[in-house]
Amino acid sequence: MMKYKAVLFDMDGTLLDTLADMAAAVNRILSVHGYPLRTVEEVRAFVGNGARKLMERALPPDVTGDAFEALLEEYRQWYEAHACVRTAPYPGVPAVLAALHRAGVRCAVVSNKPDGATRELAARFFPGLPAFGQQDGIPAKTAPDMVYHALAELGVEASAAAYVGDSEVDVALARNAGLPLVAVSWGFRGREALEEAGAALVVDDAATLLENML
Repeated sequence: MMKYKAVLFDMDGTLLDTLADMAAAVNRILSVHGYPLRTVEEVRAFVGNGARKLMERALPPDVTGDAFEALLEEYRQWYEAHACVRTAPYPGVPAVLAALHRAGVRCAVVSNKPDGATRELAARFFPGLPAFGQQDGIPAKTAPDMVYHALAELGVEASAAAYVGDSEVDVALARNAGLPLVAVSWGFRGREALEEAGAALVVDDAATLLENML
């Protein structure tokens, strides 16, 4: 008997290593407008709460109002058009998704990445995998609304689902949604940060992840 009827996955740092492409998009916008560039490690620390928070952290604090909104939209458009330059699945991830599918476990992506980019990346790397990104009218993670929306679409109760993620945002999301969390150490934060955030179970490779799903 399978452990869960549904497993929801974060995308950035969990299923896909998207950091290089996000950093390139951030620096494209900063460069065009004459702002100081950010290192990949800075962008690593900035991601997790969606595009708006990413750009709030990357841009100088005096960029506000309409000027900020214009740059945010510019970033979204540039990133969506250049999201697959260096992005790739983490080792073993496609095999995990395939094994869960064979076992009858419903899977989906729930990400704070903009909805268009989330769906595009899922379709490119994991054809057929439902994907739910950040969109107007649904509060972003760490609020549980996106999880509940995805589970409703999958037709699975929250009591029969688990969440997989790589950051303190995902730890808080799982707690707020009442889902067990399996945290992965290969993403953007690492084991120590996850444990400090309260993750009770942190796995280091895809095989161990699958063992905790079935």
